[in-house]
Order: sequence, then structure tokens, then C-alpha cells
Amino acid sequence: MSKLGNLGARLHRGEVGYDFVGNRKIWYGLSILITITAIVGLAVRGLNMGIEFQGGAVFNTPKTSVSVSQAQEYAEEASGHDAIVQKLGSGDDAKLRIQVSGIDTNQADKVSAELAEKLGVDENDVTGELVGPSWGEQIANKAWQGLGIFLVLVVIYLAIAFEWRMAVAAFVALIHDITITVGIYALVGFEVTPGTVIGLLTILGYSLYDTVVVFDSLKEQTKDITKQTRWTYSDVANRSINSTLVRSINTTVVALLPVAGLLFIGGGFLGAGMLNDISLSLFVGLAAGAYSSIFIATPLVADLKEREPQLKALRKRVLAKRAQAATQGEAPEAPAADDHYDDEPEDAAPAVVGPRNQPASRNRGRGRPSGKRR
Repeated sequence: MSKLGNLGARLHRGEVGYDFVGNRKIWYGLSILITITAIVGLAVRGLNMGIEFQGGAVFNTPKTSVSVSQAQEYAEEASGHDAIVQKLGSGDDAKLRIQVSGIDTNQADKVSAELAEKLGVDENDVTGELVGPSWGEQIANKAWQGLGIFLVLVVIYLAIAFEWRMAVAAFVALIHDITITVGIYALVGFEVTPGTVIGLLTILGYSLYDTVVVFDSLKEQTKDITKQTRWTYSDVANRSINSTLVRSINTTVVALLPVAGLLFIGGGFLGAGMLNDISLSLFVGLAAGAYSSIFIATPLVADLKEREPQLKALRKRVLAKRAQAATQGEAPEAPAADDHYDDEPEDAAPAVVGPRNQPASRNRGRGRPSGKRR
């Protein structure tokens, strides 16, 4: 078995683990900092909306030796508006895609003629395509409607399949992912196109997948949790994260590899700038989704659940038992991942805890700790 596979098995059995839930304030603070940065970038710089949303014209030129910066200067002089220029292909003699927003049909003909003259090409070889702003507005409205419907259906499904606290936590994680992704677009200045919108809607499914996997494990492991006094809801939530950690990492890495190829090789190295529209949203969104499912959604569920009177009382009993065991020098081990609470006596001895009350593991057997009492 590989080292990663062995680690995954040990995490699942509870032999090793990291206290994600116990350190949740660190992750909350980090997420708040990143989110504030994204919102500030969005407010200060705004989004670079593509021509599909603003309206304007796109000009495609034949091969030319004129640089991107020089062509941009020519286009802005001819149109009086900001222009975005992309090189199509590699080498000194490459075609150019020149995008100018906010011009109509009459202006487009004039700009096309001036561009051909300054670029030193035949006017008939410069092709233009007009895009009306009303079409982009319809696309944007449909995207917002789709996003709203998706979020409502997700909350309803999670509330039925699990409970409303998990639905709230998943909703917060999704908003977290969208905010960070949109903020990154504002900070780096990438163009927002319909491809970007498709990418945003796609990442929500990936983000939700990891979250639901952890929630399903948490629901199973917390069944009848109040019948024992060995570990708290946060302990079991932390165990659920650790038991699915390697799986979440594997699925995220596998999903990120082809997207990274589009973004860094296709859009960066090969110069296919149009691939950046969708690949950046997918790359940032997938990474943010994996982070939020581990560091935000499940710790938030633990916070909400332990506000319930029953689980709050359980936490007090567990901590009291642990304090008593520490005083008496007792150190029994915690149960394995497949143990259940049905036959757990109310006065069972407390589990040995790691940092911030994270339970350790025990050997599988008859449901009793394998270690001897001192």
C-alpha cells in the first residue's frame, strides 16, 4: 500500500488526525481575511465585464507583426474606448483579436478601417462582429436566476436529507466559494464572459460534493451520540473530516490537474487567452470548495449543533469525565471508526483526547478499550 493510502486508512481508523474543529477560529479568521480582500478588490477595481455583457465589437486581424500593446493603443485611439487585445497563436507574426466595448455599427466600420490602416493590412481582411448589450443583459439575468434556483434547491435538499444546520453550513460555504472566486477575477483583471458564468455554476457542484461526503459520515457517526459520555459532537465531527480527508484531497487534485493545464499551459504558455475565462473560475472555485468543505462547513455545523441543550449538556459531562480521568491518571482509548453507541453505558470512561479534546483511537474488538487501566 502506498504511503498516502496507508495514511488514509490510519485517518479513517482514527489512529492519526488533525484537530480541524478545535482550531476552527483560525480557519474562520483566515476565511474572513480572504473574503474581505476579495470584496475590497471587487469594490475598488470592479469586474472586467466582457463584450457579451457590455456590447461592442470584436475585430479579428490577419497575421501581423504589430505587438499587443501597440495594437491596443491603435484601437483605443480609433474608437475612443478601452480595448482588449489578445494574440491568437504564437510567434512574431500572429493574428490578433481586438475587443472594443461600447461602440455601435457606424463606429465599428470607422474603427475597422483605421485599424487596417495602422496595422498595415487590407481593410477587407479585418473582420468585425457586433454584440448588443441587451443580449449580455439577458445572459446575466439567466445566470443569476440559475444561481438562485440552485442555492434554494440545495438548501431544501440538505435540510431534508440531513438537517437545517447542515443546510445553513453548506450555504455559507457556497457563498464563501463564490465570493472568493469573483474577488479573484476582480483582483487579476481577467475578463468575465459567459464561460466564466458557466465555470461559477460548475464549481458549486464540486464544492457541494465534498461537503455532502463529510456530512454523510457525520450523520452516521453521531447517531445516538447522547447515549454516551466519551466524546462530544465536535470530536466526532473532527473524526468525520479526518476519515474523508484523503478522499477529498484525491478528488480535488484529480479535478485541478486538467483545469491547471487549461489555465497555465493553454491560456498562459500557448497564448489561448479565451481559455482563461472558464479555467480561472474552475481552478479557484475547486480549490476554495475543497477548503470550505473541510475548514468551514463541518466546523460550522459543530458550532451550531453544540448550541442545542442536549449536546451542550453532553459536552459538559464529557469534559467533566475527562477532567476526572486526568486527575485519577486513567487513560483509556477512544473507540474505532466502526463502533456504535447502542451498547455504550452511560457511565463509560472518558476517552483520551489529543489537542483540543480530539479523541484518539483504539483497537477493534468487542467494543472495549484494548489498553489496560493503570
